[in-house]
Parts: sequence; C-alpha cells; structure tokens
Amino acid sequence: MDNTQDKFPCCNGKRVCCAQKLKKLNTFDWLSDLTEAQHLTDWVEVQFKNTRKSYYLNSNKLPLEKGDIVAVESSPGHDIGEITLTGALVLKQMKKNNYRFEHQEVRRVYRKARPVDLEKYEEAKALEHETMLKSRKIAEDLHLNMKIGDVEYQGDGNKAIFYYIADDRVDFRQLIKVLAETFRIRIEMKQIGARQEAGRIGGVGPCGRELCCSSWMTSFVSVSTSAARYQDLSLNPQKLAGQCAKLKCCLNYEIDTYVESSRDFPARDIVLETNDCSYYLFKTDILKRMMTYSTSKDFLSNEVTIPVERVKNIIQLNRKGIRVDSLAEVLEVEKKSEFGDILTEDGLDRFDKTRKSHKNKKHRDRRPDLVKGQNETENKQPAPSSQPRNDKPRSGKEDRGNKPQPGLQGNSRQPSGKKPSNAGNQPGNKPRFEKPQRNQSKNNVKSE
Repeated sequence: MDNTQDKFPCCNGKRVCCAQKLKKLNTFDWLSDLTEAQHLTDWVEVQFKNTRKSYYLNSNKLPLEKGDIVAVESSPGHDIGEITLTGALVLKQMKKNNYRFEHQEVRRVYRKARPVDLEKYEEAKALEHETMLKSRKIAEDLHLNMKIGDVEYQGDGNKAIFYYIADDRVDFRQLIKVLAETFRIRIEMKQIGARQEAGRIGGVGPCGRELCCSSWMTSFVSVSTSAARYQDLSLNPQKLAGQCAKLKCCLNYEIDTYVESSRDFPARDIVLETNDCSYYLFKTDILKRMMTYSTSKDFLSNEVTIPVERVKNIIQLNRKGIRVDSLAEVLEVEKKSEFGDILTEDGLDRFDKTRKSHKNKKHRDRRPDLVKGQNETENKQPAPSSQPRNDKPRSGKEDRGNKPQPGLQGNSRQPSGKKPSNAGNQPGNKPRFEKPQRNQSKNNVKSE
C-alpha cells in the first residue's frame, strides 16, 4: 500500500517540496477545455529548476496532464521535471522559442516519476547549496573573475549545471577539472546575465508587483539611457536601476508611444526670442503637449509653460525677424486639469446635515455688526397704518388660558356651565371647541 499521500500531504502525494515546484514563467493554457486540442500533438513542455524549460515527445502515449512529475531523457541518464503545458498550445510555444526539429535532438518522456526516482531526486537537490559554496571557493583560489550564482543537479545525480555571471570571457577549463575531481560528477557551465539571475531569485519591484523577469518575461532586451531621455525622465541611476543593477526593463514598455507623440515637437536646442529676453527649453510634457521654458540654461528661472502650437508660431515669427512681446500671452485662459482629484472632489462631510444657527439676543449684543444690520432692516420696514384696529382689549376677569373661538363675537368668554352659541357662525361652518384646561374652574369661581 502506497502511503505517499500521508508522507507528503502538502504536495498531493507527489513527493516534491512546494519550494522546489517553482511556477515562474508559467504559460496559461487557454485551450485546456477543448478535448480535441489536447490530442493534436504528443509534444509536451517540461520545466525544471528555475526558468529552464524544454520540449519532449510523449512516444509512449502516456496520459499526461499539467502538473505531473515525469522522468525524461537526458545525456547521460534521466532528469526529473514537471509538465507545464500539453496539447496544441505546445506547438505554438515551440515556434515562438525557435525550436527546430532538424537541428535539435528529439528527446522522449520515459515515464511518470516513481517514488524511487523522487527519493533520489531529493537527495541530489540537498547537495546543491553546499556544492555552490565550495565551487565559489575553488573559483576564488583560481583567481577567476566570475561569480557562481546557482547549481542545479540532474534528477539522477550524475550531472550538475553551474550557472555563473562574468563581465568578460573566462577560461574555466582548469575549473572544470577541479570541480569534476572534487564532486565526482559531470560538469556543465552555463553563463547567464544579471537580469536572468534576478529572475531566478525573484522579488518585488518598486511598483509593488512581482518582478517581470521572474513572472512572465522570457527574452531580455538591452535597455539604453535613450529610453529615459525620450520619456523626459531624470537620469538618476538609483531610480532607473532595478534589483539586477541594470536599467529597468519597464523603460521599454512605453518608449514607442513617447517617440511617436514627440515627432512633431520642435527641436530642444531652439531658443525663443522676445523683446525682453531669450527663453531656453527646461522640460517637456509629451503627453500633455506642453513645453516649459526658462530664462536661464542652468536652473529654472521665470518659468513659462506654453503649448506646442504656440512654440511653433513663435519660432516662425523669430525666423522672420519678429520678436513677440511675451510668451505668457496664451496663459490668460485658466488651466483646467483633465483629471480631478477623487480625494478632494467629494469630502466625507458631504453627508453631514447643516444645522441652522440660532442667534440669541445675547449674541446680537456682543456682535455690534449684527445689531447694526438689524437696525437697518427695522428702519426699512413700513410704518404702521393709522387705521383703528377692531380688536377690543381683554378684561382682567377673563380666562387667559383660553383662546377666543372663531365663532364668538369679540373676545368675551362664556361661563363654564353654558355652551357657546352658534349665532355668530357662518352657515356651513362647524363650531370649534378647545380642550378645557385644569385650572379653568378655579378662574371661573374667582370671576363670579
């Protein structure tokens, strides 16, 4: 009974450590749902340690799927790798990587990895770090200007690949002899660049995402400082360099857009002449099509930012011998940013309810400006009319707690024992009665 699942629960019974099953440069199989596309070819893509990949022929018609650990043909012996791609998409990847059948030897897939193969594979992997440290010491003793970055053992442990970095050509023939005698294995030296080493190590870039060289990039193109000049970036090596101490690969992503947009821009060395002084180009915003000029060549002084069309008009006038009065004539129009600030556009206090301020008399007395404004409004009010009012003064014996009924004549009140008459009510109107108060009876007794 195979208890592989119990020994290696985190690896689904495949006996391969999760740290060694690297998913760098993994290709998404968008044809995996089509069963017909999976049987169009017997070629499979196998990935080994780090970014090393190769293509093998499944001549035994094994039911292989993505993620299977297989034993493949090697020279000499066999190697252990993981299948990363199957089906019709393998042919497209082979064409993309310029894999030619007539110039390269066809290698085959032997079988799916057995427990014995995986145990031997793990033993060989455990020797890699110690072998790398010893090989660095040997290269230092031989005074070789090189750096051994990593060592990769073959699946059967009979061969090892030494990855090294060197600026110049290195004669490592003596090094190979010493390494073969020390480790008793077959030695293969493979030179890589600084970008490939950064891709193998991995990391997070200043953009907050995983490095492009360790996630999806397969071919590394040289980056020159002209890419930063076209994009009008500051030539600061600390900001433009990546973790590999080379210029960042992302500088080439938008260089075509900047070059195409800056074709109709005037030359940078043209000086704009005005009646007051001369202006020199300080910086250019290619995407906004704005150019900033300064009266000094060395530092920013009397900054003036104008559009490209205005610059072309001034250049044409200067060629005719005409000098403009000022470059800032076109800046009378207010500048409006194309994109608003979403943080300040709608504040968090927009949901708060505004409370009306109650102005008391005390506050009016303390603020003479409010009293002054109030007096002005009072003076503007119309004078009261001289016509006599029909309201009669109340007697002291009346119940002040009760209000006059609209149907009663005058302001007189009926005694509490009598019901009010409806003589004064208009036809169709119903009399309205108020709710008697608690002290109504006491007031009536006093009045009597």
